[in-house]
Amino acid sequence: MIKSLVKKFENILNALSVDIGIDLGTANTLVYIKGKGVVLNEPTIVALNKKTGQLVAVGQDAQEMYGRTPQHIEVVRPLVDGVISDFEVTEEMLSYFISKVREGTRAVVAPRVLVGVPSGITNVEMRAVRDAAKNAGAREVFLIEEPVAAAIGAKLPVHKAQGSMVIDIGGGTTDIAVLSINGIVASQNIRVAGDHLNQAIVSYIRDQFKVLVGNKTAEETKVLLASVEDEGEAKELVVRGRDVVTGLPREVVITTADIREAITPCIHSIVEAARDVLEITPPEILADVMQRGLYLSGGGALITGVSDLLEEVLKVPVIVVSDPLRAVIRGNGIVLENLDEYAELLVEKEGELSPQL
Repeated sequence: MIKSLVKKFENILNALSVDIGIDLGTANTLVYIKGKGVVLNEPTIVALNKKTGQLVAVGQDAQEMYGRTPQHIEVVRPLVDGVISDFEVTEEMLSYFISKVREGTRAVVAPRVLVGVPSGITNVEMRAVRDAAKNAGAREVFLIEEPVAAAIGAKLPVHKAQGSMVIDIGGGTTDIAVLSINGIVASQNIRVAGDHLNQAIVSYIRDQFKVLVGNKTAEETKVLLASVEDEGEAKELVVRGRDVVTGLPREVVITTADIREAITPCIHSIVEAARDVLEITPPEILADVMQRGLYLSGGGALITGVSDLLEEVLKVPVIVVSDPLRAVIRGNGIVLENLDEYAELLVEKEGELSPQL
């Protein structure tokens, strides 16, 4: 009787609310609303007034300020390597995003929120995500590991007794996981991803050309020139920065060969991590992966030659998922639409044996 009343009350709350999925990435945050799809995609970045402590801008508006602010305004990225580094700023950013996406809805009750997190994060890091989402206005918070969400977003048979392997190369971390029957069989999370490629490019240009460039320039250079194989025809880009010797402005020409040399050590770290995961995968599941292939998602999947390199080294077919940048949020959306069906795949709540929906 009591359970029935509780269930009816929950149904009423859900009818007066909206369910929100959040891919809280180091580089970008995407938000999904149940029944509407992806409604927001903005950089995970915030501009703060250091004098007053107030938010000046969030997302794209803050991104445009990066490197161009006066001394009293600081532009910060509240997530580092996939986890929260500044709790209060993350909370304010989430509150802004949740309020923004709820404006066009009829919801009068606080939302249930599903957040994607890197695999293997600690209990402290999970608690930080839960608390930040709750303080930002969530009624209830569920967590799902990002490689699991990416696998669901790629329409892989995660419920079946079939091995599926996913590599999600994000902004702060690379998540590698082998899944079967609603669970992770083997996984590894390494803090080598898009941001680290940017840092490698900044270091390379400084060391080889004696020019200091910012992260934004490095990101643009990576998007235009990054490749891990010789494409034959080299591309070039004029990059502007500060001469580290004279301190004066200077421009240099960067080629695809330069960027390839800069990022190769990072790419090899990702390949080696994938090899390590395969080495601890049970033989029957390994046979499934060899037959069905490895699925590549995240922004790193767009780098020319990454899939070919993985295929060559690991000896398994590699498939880049459709729209790899949105694989995780697509998976979040599918889970939101079918919470009961995907309950086993959610990260367990603290103090509970399984998620209670």
